[in-house]
Amino acid sequence: MLTRRTWLATAAAAALPGQSKAPVINCAEHAWVLPNAKYPMTAERAVCPTTLPNHEYSAEFLLSEMRTYKVDGVVVSHVCYYGHDNTYASYCVKKYPKKFAAIGLLVGHRLYSPDDKENPARLERLVKEDGLIGLRLSPIYNRDVVWLNDPVCYPLFKKAEQLGCTFNIFLAPHQVRQVGDVAARFPGLNLVIDHIAMIDITKPDSDGFGPLLDLQKYPNVYIRTSLHNPSKTKEMPYRDVWPYLRRLYDRYGGKRMLWGNFFEYQIMKEVIPFFTAEDKEYILGRTAHRLYKFA
Repeated sequence: MLTRRTWLATAAAAALPGQSKAPVINCAEHAWVLPNAKYPMTAERAVCPTTLPNHEYSAEFLLSEMRTYKVDGVVVSHVCYYGHDNTYASYCVKKYPKKFAAIGLLVGHRLYSPDDKENPARLERLVKEDGLIGLRLSPIYNRDVVWLNDPVCYPLFKKAEQLGCTFNIFLAPHQVRQVGDVAARFPGLNLVIDHIAMIDITKPDSDGFGPLLDLQKYPNVYIRTSLHNPSKTKEMPYRDVWPYLRRLYDRYGGKRMLWGNFFEYQIMKEVIPFFTAEDKEYILGRTAHRLYKFA
């Protein structure tokens, strides 16, 4: 059984300078440093209070990983440890503007309530002052409460559309249909479905994957792969998920798919057999470079 570490080592050996002029963008990494006065981290503030880290995964470490694997840019998905304090994500993009883009946390579980009237103004400050490109919304943590497509969120989405934002959506399979309402009402807002909507590949299409395929009719909806999450074997390169990846690719096309996490890079770049060379350039970075507005 090959581990993620083995795959990363293989990717490092295979990645040669100058192989392609197309940008390579890793669309999903978190970043944090251990608690200090500038970047405090507390259980009271965190979205995930029981899993606070005892090690760092800093912007500078990510830069070293990017050099190792010949990745040009990383989208920092603001980590749950800081709650709605997006200061460290802002540091990443302001300190290294050509290397990082970032999406923040503002609304949802243990964050600001979706009906908070200040959310549009908070988003505008996050974009114009802090340098972020959008938000990550995680209705998956509110599985029994429908708020993603509740009218209380419309002012936030309207402001996001005006600002040219990209929103990543982390949701459960039964919540997929909610995205269609948002996509239709706000066609200028880019929506990226994280983790293939956490589909269960043992269940029928009607339980989530079918609706995910149906979202293709909205041109502002994109899919970010995360092969390890739906995999039942958990063995690289996650071949049990390939039939679902192929169906997504056939439906959405390469220009509306993205990848994330360094360990998945080699799989998407070298192993998946059905991507065309042109589509692979979009999957590996061209689309992300545009969506997340890399400098």
